[in-house]
Amino acid sequence: MPETTTPATELTSQYAAQVTGDLERNIKEQERITADIASLQQQLASLQHDHTVLVNMRQALGITEAPAEPAAKSEGATVPSPRQKASAARGGKQRARKSAAAPQKAAVKKPAAKAVGATKAAQPTLVELIRRHLAESKEPRSAAEISTALGQVHPDRQITTKVVRVTLEGLVAKSQAERSKQGKSVFYTAPAPAPAGVPEAEAQPEEGAGQKA
Repeated sequence: MPETTTPATELTSQYAAQVTGDLERNIKEQERITADIASLQQQLASLQHDHTVLVNMRQALGITEAPAEPAAKSEGATVPSPRQKASAARGGKQRARKSAAAPQKAAVKKPAAKAVGATKAAQPTLVELIRRHLAESKEPRSAAEISTALGQVHPDRQITTKVVRVTLEGLVAKSQAERSKQGKSVFYTAPAPAPAGVPEAEAQPEEGAGQKA
């Protein structure tokens, strides 16, 4: 009896040690993956913010072409936690079955995307909206005031003060707007009309008459 019990006890100890080691490795792996997921979520949030800013800049530059949307935006926004791995594995087969119908859904979405692009192309650019607003304003306007006014008229467009300020500076550089300061605030107005000059044909006789005298 003692000889039979000893090998069984050693085998149990070996299994216990192996299970304990595997459990520790499993926990460490979960911690590593959780940290990776948190880092990826931060990167995704940063990229989405940059995407919004770039779209606004694209509109400010007068480019009316519809920007490409990230393909994995809806699916990549929510990353499953380590506890959901088991359910995700069971759902893998269902997703594989649905993948066959994905090309048909993509084909349906393409015409809709073209329609949205055509609608955006028909809208005036941000540059045109700002120039029109300055021309209609009788008083100097700040970038914040212009962005607020345009945002109320066009709530469907993401018009921010930063993008409006960049667009205004571009118009000033092209002499299509004028900039003035009142204290620490900067205001913009439409360019003043050029004064009517004296025709050269009328100015030349006067110079000749002066020389004769």
